[in-house]
Amino acid sequence: MKTTKKKGFTLIELIVVIAIIGVLAAILVPTMLGYVKKSKISSANSSASSVYKAINSALTELDEEGVDVGGLWILTWDGSKWTGGATADDIKANIGADKRFDKKVANFFEDIKKIKDAKAAIKGGSCVALTVANDSTYTGTYPGGVVTTDTYEAYSGKVDDALKDALILASGGKTAGADKTSKRMTFKDSEGKAMTAPPPGDYETLANAASTKTANNLSKSTPTT
Repeated sequence: MKTTKKKGFTLIELIVVIAIIGVLAAILVPTMLGYVKKSKISSANSSASSVYKAINSALTELDEEGVDVGGLWILTWDGSKWTGGATADDIKANIGADKRFDKKVANFFEDIKKIKDAKAAIKGGSCVALTVANDSTYTGTYPGGVVTTDTYEAYSGKVDDALKDALILASGGKTAGADKTSKRMTFKDSEGKAMTAPPPGDYETLANAASTKTANNLSKSTPTT
């Protein structure tokens, strides 16, 4: 009776297979991580766009209901409620937990409670720029283009900086790539000159106030354009 020998892999063959797997992993893992990073950034920018639209819809409805939503001011979201506004006689009285503005924004964007932090710049009854942080790493803006795979680390957890740069875009600036030192986005104007801030006027006023948590109507102390 003949017996057959079962042939397995030799040690050299196993080493070759392991080496091939290692090479493939070295190629594929960074690529997959890159896709994950792009997806996270895209999600944050999409969230910013959704909140931007929700805020403008809420402001439009409040204006139609007779609430004065004019002026320049910064809105801040802390994960549970909005703060900010102009004076106690107008929009400020309608902003906060369970108040009209917060409820309207939640109606237009049901996932608002999933946003960790957000800041919005309001000009003349409209949101002109906004930034959100979905988590401690990924920040998104509207207008988009500020946060990219090259710049996202510079804006991680820094909604104030992201809002300032979003205001440069909103005022007519164009993105010009990441700064080699700070890794933040750089900007240029229509003539190709570098822009480090919005031009003098309302957008500059809002950018200067991007770090504030006060509820002052900025247009009452600064001329608007």
